[in-house]
Amino acid sequence: MISLDGVLQGPGGPREDTSGGFKYGGWTAPYSDEAFGKAMQKELEQPVDYLLGKKTFEIWEGYWPKHADFWPGINKGAKYVMSKTRKKSNWKNSIFIKSLADIKKLKKSKGADIQVWGSSKLIQLLLKNDLIDELRLKIYPLTLGKGKKLFDNGTIPAAFTLTDNIVTSKGVILINYKRGGKVKTGTVES
Repeated sequence: MISLDGVLQGPGGPREDTSGGFKYGGWTAPYSDEAFGKAMQKELEQPVDYLLGKKTFEIWEGYWPKHADFWPGINKGAKYVMSKTRKKSNWKNSIFIKSLADIKKLKKSKGADIQVWGSSKLIQLLLKNDLIDELRLKIYPLTLGKGKKLFDNGTIPAAFTLTDNIVTSKGVILINYKRGGKVKTGTVES
């Protein structure tokens, strides 16, 4: 979930992530509609595991175990948490990892697909190290100016191929891209 200017901070509510003085928490709420709800439900029903940054994990571990009726998969799937300080949690299926090497090992392992939600610093680390196979973006029709950005701090040049897209009645663009190789250049002729 990102704004037009690439902010992904605090989409779910006013108190979700106020770090850095962010004051627009809950900015996605006015944009829900039936098409968005159906697409999200389909995505949430996929059997996957999760790779999360520490901050996102800490926000989620206080919320999602109590709301399994809405997203049962989040409690069933493994939650791999990138943290140098946390080592355990009471939230079932939580596994703590410490390094980029751990992520690379996890990526090479067999099992369910792994999704990253939120976790801006973690996503930037993955983008910088060419470890993203697919982007599932929900682009909202607003700019937020300041806040944690999706594409920042060393994203490598990479091409992606469109695999799916929906535009909701409220103007949210749900778009999926698979990694498509290297960036190609050329000359635009008129």
